[in-house]
Amino acid sequence: MTSSGRHADTGLRLFPFRGVRYVPERVGSLAAVTSPPYDVVVRPDGLLHLESADPHNIVRLILPQADTPAARNERAAATLSDWLRDGILAADPEAALYVYEQRNGAVLQRGLIGALALSTPEEGVVLPHEDVMADIVADRAALMRTTAVNFEPLLLTYRSDDGATGTTDAADTADTADTAGPAGATAVIERTITGPPLLATTTEDGFSHRLWAVTDPAEIAEAQADLADRQALIADGHHRWATYLQLRGEHPGPGPWGYGLVLLIDTVHYPLQVRAIHRVLRRLPVSEALAALDGAFRVRTIEALPEALAALADAAAAGNAFLLAGDGRFHLVDRPSEELLARTVPTDHPTAWQTLDATVLHHTLLDKVWSVPDAPEHIAYIHATDAAVEQAERQGGTAVLMHPVREEVVRELARQGVTMPRKSTSFGPKPATGLVLRSLTID
Repeated sequence: MTSSGRHADTGLRLFPFRGVRYVPERVGSLAAVTSPPYDVVVRPDGLLHLESADPHNIVRLILPQADTPAARNERAAATLSDWLRDGILAADPEAALYVYEQRNGAVLQRGLIGALALSTPEEGVVLPHEDVMADIVADRAALMRTTAVNFEPLLLTYRSDDGATGTTDAADTADTADTAGPAGATAVIERTITGPPLLATTTEDGFSHRLWAVTDPAEIAEAQADLADRQALIADGHHRWATYLQLRGEHPGPGPWGYGLVLLIDTVHYPLQVRAIHRVLRRLPVSEALAALDGAFRVRTIEALPEALAALADAAAAGNAFLLAGDGRFHLVDRPSEELLARTVPTDHPTAWQTLDATVLHHTLLDKVWSVPDAPEHIAYIHATDAAVEQAERQGGTAVLMHPVREEVVRELARQGVTMPRKSTSFGPKPATGLVLRSLTID
């Protein structure tokens, strides 16, 4: 594998598919039927908000509600069948790769959505960087097995090697064909966006979303050839990728189960944002968490969240640091005891892994200092800072606010085959769920 991100033997094999999309005339608005990825929806408030936004919101398919897991999945399948029968959802007339754009102020992200041939980590084509939990994979697999649909594209990143150093904005360029610019898949994207989109909407988070179909065989071939010897990093969707692989194992041989729905982003042209994923320790009060740290970490109390987050960023630049919240204040925890780290952090991984905040949190704090099991009844993983704090205060627990890790650290560890503790990072912006689905039963 070269420094450009290309893989010597095999690479990404992305194929067009007939996307299943909402029929705009049959729903209140496209924005009202979309959802964040299933694991970003904060239950129960987020779920109820989405369900009430529109009776056909996609959350009714990705997070169906019933008394048992089997009943939930059957409800999703029945709802999906009803919506297809009633023309709420419909398949596009021909197979396509889809160009997808997200924009919010200075944040611009564009990529290709397609059906990616699945590969194992040992093949070195798609690189995971986080561990997964078996129960979540089983839950997602059961839903996908029952509905035979890929509801949400995974977010994958790769790096082109054409020498670009920043984002490009071909929307402001009348004609890119006569000027030097990006090649391959990115060039296909930028030519495509000069035409009218299939859909355009703006969601309540302020992001605008546009989608185009690429059906020209020459354009598809150009994108495929560019990707054919590249590797990608899973930025978001480790559990869904593990689900794809499990279901492929259940359906050996050629067929639709050998592919999975993905969004591929070239981060040379469209760098992703990397944010932390916070923890809420449901059964550990802040007072008990702080008492257990006595002598092991330095603790400072800060009254306001903006100042606390700024202090966390400064402390994280020098070493491991966390913010504890849940009692109305914020407690900066840093400068861990070297003796404690030596005793609790495994040494059979690279130094970059040993010094990750997530590594110290899980192996030192959760496992040894606080004795908190990594199970849903004990720990919630929350993306939004305010939501984590609010949930901790409501439950009488402790929010552990994290500082994000740099993307280059994540990618280098992944290339070494080293997985980070799960939910170590949150790459974004994440694709909205509900703009295009992939049915495994529609040719």
